[in-house]
Amino acid sequence: MFRAGYVALVGKPNAGKSSLVNALVGEKVAIISAKPQTTRENILGVLTRDDGQIVFVDTPGIHHTKNALSKAMMKNVRSAVSGVDLVLYLIDGTTLPDSEEEEYIAHLGENKLVVRSKIDLPKQKPFNSDIQISSQTGENLQVLLEKILEKLPQYSQPTYIFEPDYYTDKSVKFLIAEEIREKALNLLHQEVPHGIAVEIIKFDEQENVVFIDADIVCEQERHKGMIIGKGGEMLKKIGSQTRTFAEQLLDKKIMLKLFVKVERDWRNKPEKVKHLGY
Repeated sequence: MFRAGYVALVGKPNAGKSSLVNALVGEKVAIISAKPQTTRENILGVLTRDDGQIVFVDTPGIHHTKNALSKAMMKNVRSAVSGVDLVLYLIDGTTLPDSEEEEYIAHLGENKLVVRSKIDLPKQKPFNSDIQISSQTGENLQVLLEKILEKLPQYSQPTYIFEPDYYTDKSVKFLIAEEIREKALNLLHQEVPHGIAVEIIKFDEQENVVFIDADIVCEQERHKGMIIGKGGEMLKKIGSQTRTFAEQLLDKKIMLKLFVKVERDWRNKPEKVKHLGY
């Protein structure tokens, strides 16, 4: 018997959704940062086994909308939840679910699994859940997969949603743009707010080399200086770390040029948010 279906990962920012998708799929599908709301749009990660195919939908963290970007992100969450076979609601094991989360979980109905994540971390706060997991250590991930498959539609023969060798619906350009954003967020730590985006301006793939130009978009002139760094050192670090990822992804030499530009208050401009792909 073959099972296949869509599974949405939902929860508050930093609940561990992207880490779990990457761990289950076995490939880097979504970027990871300690900063909240790192994931901005629904990202599909595809796991294919002999007995089934699971299409994971990594969604932005549930939060109150503040601007055009936040509204677009929450629209993506609602869209994902409405069209899946199962919802995984993740809660960081070092926190307790608040009344808003409990109400949201109840609203999801029967078609869900409540997952207590990050159980490898200290200062755990136990609460009722269907399963406890750690994406870092791998604890209970195989058990989780079996629980997921049990709840998906079954077929008498293999019925694939995506080709068996797919692991994401996102383009290489998207993955590289997101990698640049991840490196910037993680290298800059708390120095620059979350309001940065990345736009691929040029992607020229040749036989043995790929030429890539990308803009890192920020909201203020002072943020531009931080991203570039003294003598351009920060921008070089972001580029170097991204280049390593891109060369492994494409198995080709990467010629990457990064530029930084200021788009004031871009997160409050719906047309700009749409243009940047969110």
